[in-house]
Amino acid sequence: MAPSSSFSPFSFGIYPSPVFFPLQFLPFSKPHHFRSRSRINAIRQWREYEDAVKDKDLARALRFLQSTQSSSIDSSSNSNPGLNINSGFSALDWERPERDWEMLDTCLNADDMRLVGSAYGFLQGRGLLKNFAKCRDIVIEGPREVTPMVLKEYTGLEAIKLAPKKWGMSGTSRLALIAFFGGSAFLVNQGIEIRPNLAAILALAIADSIFLGGTCLAQISCFWPPHKRRIIIHEAGHLLTAYLMGCPIRGVILDPFVALQMGIQGQAGTQFWDEKMGSELAEGRLSSTAFDRYCMVLFAGIAAEALVYGEAEGGENDENLFRSLCVLLKPPLTVPEMANRARWSVMQSYNLLKWHKRAHSAAVKALEAGHSLSVVIRSIEESLSSGV
Repeated sequence: MAPSSSFSPFSFGIYPSPVFFPLQFLPFSKPHHFRSRSRINAIRQWREYEDAVKDKDLARALRFLQSTQSSSIDSSSNSNPGLNINSGFSALDWERPERDWEMLDTCLNADDMRLVGSAYGFLQGRGLLKNFAKCRDIVIEGPREVTPMVLKEYTGLEAIKLAPKKWGMSGTSRLALIAFFGGSAFLVNQGIEIRPNLAAILALAIADSIFLGGTCLAQISCFWPPHKRRIIIHEAGHLLTAYLMGCPIRGVILDPFVALQMGIQGQAGTQFWDEKMGSELAEGRLSSTAFDRYCMVLFAGIAAEALVYGEAEGGENDENLFRSLCVLLKPPLTVPEMANRARWSVMQSYNLLKWHKRAHSAAVKALEAGHSLSVVIRSIEESLSSGV
């Protein structure tokens, strides 16, 4: 008697004769040459993805991963999930999460920030960016009116410690300036004529400041390890806060000349994007929530320096950007309102980074080692997930 259509080979202790097996249940139904051809095609496709990553082509890399996800869903819905171990894509699927991270390295060349946001959303949907936007809707408890006394109460630091300094006025830059003038005075006292050289150096410094925004001086300063580490700590603060607040990061620029080419003011920069803020600005408005989130990211570099060193030096360009945005608001903020908002923002960023200090340290170590954005963010995720 012929078997019924509901017959299942797994419902008995002993299998019937193979002739009764429905074809779709055969564990080795695909010929070897078909599986080999599938693997070759898969390898070729993944090489195209690697080329897209190498070329920093975010659109092509994202399109490929989205297509593989769709094909994976289709194949799983059309096959028995318990018996697809012989699929030509299985070996490559095991490596896919490792390769997915690399898409973040293509964001730096993307002109459309919405595409960058789509990349972060896609990877978050794949379960890789589990802590992305973790603190998006969190407003740390505390007063909105932040006086210098309140700021000290919540951070333990005087307000002056959380304000950017002019180069040569504090910290390592002041020591460098003292050493320069001391050395120059010593040479003059020894009868060595260096005044023409000093005049030439001064002229070059002025030209660098006017035409290049101090890029040459910044590049020279980067050769001094303590100064370079301070810059990395500053940018890691921006990066981690933007990540926790759900702002996709396009990239972190630590080379002053690269920053100049990309139109970034200052010695370095972290490029991030807030979709909600972008949409609101396009409509001619700006909500308090979006502005709060943006200001927290903007002042996070200053907060990171203060958290590690007890005092901030960099961040002058961050403050300038903050002021320019405050003027565009309708109605624009007054000077006292701007000062209060700045203190509130740096206080929130300081405490947020303090609570995630290990993740900030992980980002700093990854940036110091010269790793790409994908490795930096992955180190953040591993630190946040492990709690170590």
